[in-house]
Amino acid sequence: MNSDKQATTPPAFAKRRWVLPAALVEDMYPQSRRADGRPRRTGRDWIVDFTCFLVAVGVGLLAADTLDQEPNLPRSMELADQVVGALACAAVWLRRRWPVGLAVAMVPVSMVSATSGGAALLSLFTLAVHRPFRYTAWIGGASLALMPLYFWMRPEPDLPFLASLVIAALLAVAIVGWGLLVRSKRQLLLSLRDRARRAENEARLRAEQAQRLAREAIAREMHDVLAHRLTLLSVHAGALEFRPDASREEVARAAGVIRESSHEALQDLREIIGVLRAGESDDAGRPQPTLAALDALVAECREAGMKITLAGRVTDPAGVPASVGRTAYRVAQEALTNARKHAPGTEVSVSVAGAPGEGLSLSVRNAPPVGEVPPVPGSGQGLIGLTERATLAGGTLEHGPTSEGGFEVRTRLPWG
Repeated sequence: MNSDKQATTPPAFAKRRWVLPAALVEDMYPQSRRADGRPRRTGRDWIVDFTCFLVAVGVGLLAADTLDQEPNLPRSMELADQVVGALACAAVWLRRRWPVGLAVAMVPVSMVSATSGGAALLSLFTLAVHRPFRYTAWIGGASLALMPLYFWMRPEPDLPFLASLVIAALLAVAIVGWGLLVRSKRQLLLSLRDRARRAENEARLRAEQAQRLAREAIAREMHDVLAHRLTLLSVHAGALEFRPDASREEVARAAGVIRESSHEALQDLREIIGVLRAGESDDAGRPQPTLAALDALVAECREAGMKITLAGRVTDPAGVPASVGRTAYRVAQEALTNARKHAPGTEVSVSVAGAPGEGLSLSVRNAPPVGEVPPVPGSGQGLIGLTERATLAGGTLEHGPTSEGGFEVRTRLPWG
C-alpha cells in the first residue's frame, strides 16, 4: 500500500517533499511518521511555524506600544498583559499538535491580553486549516460574540467603538476564510491523488483482465487446433497398432496422414508459441479458418476414415462474417474430434444453414457408438470452451445425447 501511495505523489514533488505540508506528507508517506505516531515537520512547516511566531510577536509588540495610551490601565496590569502575550506567542509552536485546545484557550486569553491578539488570530487560522468547519464555527463564533465586550472594557483611543468592532470582526473573518481556503486546497490535492491512484489501479486491473482474456483465447485456439490434429494421430497410430496385417496401401495412407497431421500440429504449436513470446514472432501467421474451410475439414476427416455427410444450405457463404464463420468452423472441428474419440467408426452428419438476417445454424450429429468405448481423460473441456466461444460471438450452443443414443452439438450464431 505504501508503494501505491508513493507512486501517486505528484511528479513535481516526488523529490521535494519538504515543500509539502506535514498533513499531505503523512498521507502520502505513512512511513515518515515519528515513533509516537505524530507526523514529522517538513522544511516548509518549520519555515511557516517560524514565520507565524514572528507575526504573533510583531502583532504583540505593536499592541504593547498602545498599552501606554490607556490611562486607566495600572502598571501591573500592563506587565501582566505582556507576560501573557509572550506566553501566547510561545504557544503558537503548539498550534499543529493541539489546534482545538489552543484556539479554545486563546478565547479567554485574548479577552485579558491585548498583546495576544496575533496568537489568537493564528490559532483561528490553524483551526480552520486542520479541523472540520464545525469547530471553527463554534470557536470563531464565540470569539466574535465576545468582541463587543472586549472593546467596551478596553476601547481603542484613536477609533470609535463601532469602527474598532467592525475592523476586528472583518480581520477575524478574513483569517478564518483564508484557513478554510487552504484546507479546501489540501483536500482537493488529496482527492486528486486518490483519483489518480484509483485510475492507476483500474488501468492495472484492465491490463490484467486483457492479459487473462488473451491467454484464454490462446488456450481455446490451442485446444481446438491441437486436439483435432492429435486425435488424427491417435486414430491412425491405433489403426497401425491393431491391424498389423493391413495392406501396404493402407499403411502408406495412414503414415501419410500421421506425417501431415504431425506437420500441421507442429506448425500450429509454433504459431501459438510465437504469440506467447512477446515481440519474437516476425511473421503474421497463417490466416484463421472461416466457414469456407469447412469443406476441407470434412475432406480431411474423410481421409482419416470417418464417415461424414455434409449438408450446406447457406444463402451467401462468401457473405458470412469472418468472426461468425471462424466460430462455426471451430464448433464443427471440435464436434468432429469428439465424435472420432467417443464414437469411432460411426456415421457423422454435419448440417449448416443460414442467411443474412436469419443467423447461421450448425449441427453435428453422430450415431451411437458400436461396442464399449473407453473413457477419454479431460472430456467436456472442449464443449465448455465452445460454449464460451459461441457466447462471446453473441450466439448459443447446445449439446447432449439424441433420442437414438448418439450425440449432437448445435449452435446458432448471429448474422446481421
